[in-house]
Amino acid sequence: MRIEFLYQQMLYNSELEADWATRAATSSLLEIMAILTRGDVRSDVHKELDRQIEILQRFQSQPEVDARRLEALIATLAARRGEVNEAGTHFLQPLKECEFLSSIKHRSAIPGGTCEFDLPEYSHWLRQPFARRQQDMQDWLGTIRPVCDAVIELLWLIRESAQPIDKVAINGMYQHSMQKDASCRLLRVSLPDNSQLYPEISGSQHRFTVRFLEWSTIASRAVQTGHDVDFRISIC
Repeated sequence: MRIEFLYQQMLYNSELEADWATRAATSSLLEIMAILTRGDVRSDVHKELDRQIEILQRFQSQPEVDARRLEALIATLAARRGEVNEAGTHFLQPLKECEFLSSIKHRSAIPGGTCEFDLPEYSHWLRQPFARRQQDMQDWLGTIRPVCDAVIELLWLIRESAQPIDKVAINGMYQHSMQKDASCRLLRVSLPDNSQLYPEISGSQHRFTVRFLEWSTIASRAVQTGHDVDFRISIC
């Protein structure tokens, strides 16, 4: 989910012409690289694609299934798997070997370290025409896109795998105990658009708790509401 969060930021900012947006997109890229280099994320994504394709293929013999939609979904996941395969295990190497990005990464660890007087080359690049910067950004995106696009697809599939259930949080708290054979990978909590509350979720593999907090201002700490709260939850 962190990869999804950063990837969406990078895609958004990479389409904006302002040099501040290009800075933000570059920062997102460096953070994505930091996550992808911890452990074998590519391998985990590949295994999850295999698992999801296998699960979906089991539904092909079911008469009530929309065969056309199912085939399209399996084809999409298979295409993502092919792209991840083609990227290879060393897909990040071009970015790691880029001295330009390495210098930005090194200075980014220092507060304000990417100022013009610290990184004159970076500042010069940011003043280049938008088309020039966007071309470089697209080259960098092309390196991480196979894995990131697969992550986006998998998270969408996981989120859509469960139907939302109407629940009530008594005095602002809801607790749920998981069955031993239950598989929970993601929780989704939904409130009405005009709600003044927000959820705080904590728990373990056996149970979880959802508390609904009332927020007033940044100067005061949010507190759990004392009212019953109607909400919807999906256990994906």
